[in-house]
Amino acid sequence: MSQFKTQEEAEAAGVYVQKVRSFVKREGRLTKGQAKSLEEFWPTMGLMHADGKLDFTEVFSRSAPVVLEIGFGMGKSLVEMAANEPDKDFIGIEVHRPGVGTCMAEANEQGVTNLRVFEHDAVEVLADCIADESLDRLQLFFPDPWHKKRHHKRRIVQPEFVQKLRTKLKLDGVFHMATDWENYAEHMLEVMQAAEGFKNLSENQDYVPRPDNRPLTKFEQRGHRLGHGVWDLMFARVN
Repeated sequence: MSQFKTQEEAEAAGVYVQKVRSFVKREGRLTKGQAKSLEEFWPTMGLMHADGKLDFTEVFSRSAPVVLEIGFGMGKSLVEMAANEPDKDFIGIEVHRPGVGTCMAEANEQGVTNLRVFEHDAVEVLADCIADESLDRLQLFFPDPWHKKRHHKRRIVQPEFVQKLRTKLKLDGVFHMATDWENYAEHMLEVMQAAEGFKNLSENQDYVPRPDNRPLTKFEQRGHRLGHGVWDLMFARVN
């Protein structure tokens, strides 16, 4: 794509360019419970990329701040956040089908009604389904670190992606990231410090303590016991 500055330019010229994905879709086997959850709860909790731009007041039958999480895994912490912040509405995006099923089952079990989910690529959902300046918080927790240097281009936090996110946040809206890979934390910090239109909310201009609204996962608890670090970064949109 060297003669084209962007993917869009290449496509407009009729040139097919394979997209670099920030994830590998590991489909996995659905358990009977996950399959049942997908069938039973999708009509009320599921969102379709093909339906285009969302009207949040229509989706949630109310007007409230909206939090969007990219890559929620099995969804346990996302459901916990939605349960703990009933004054906000939550949207989760995940490509792993078993995780979507588990998340919806957990939400149903806890009686959470302020959560909706996509089973689709986050980049496409953001572009096609989320209106500009509509999100109060955007979350990216423990994305694939692509730790081999030759794979660093696959890391989702890149300058172009960050600017696409910025357009979706309201002014003063927050982009919250977390990773347990120090090298990726450094990469995130470097990208965000150079990004137009963002302000680091860290007093030291680096990382922030884990805020109370991000649940401590079992994975993190185990990591702490083993002496592993976790880095949180929070940047607010300022223009």
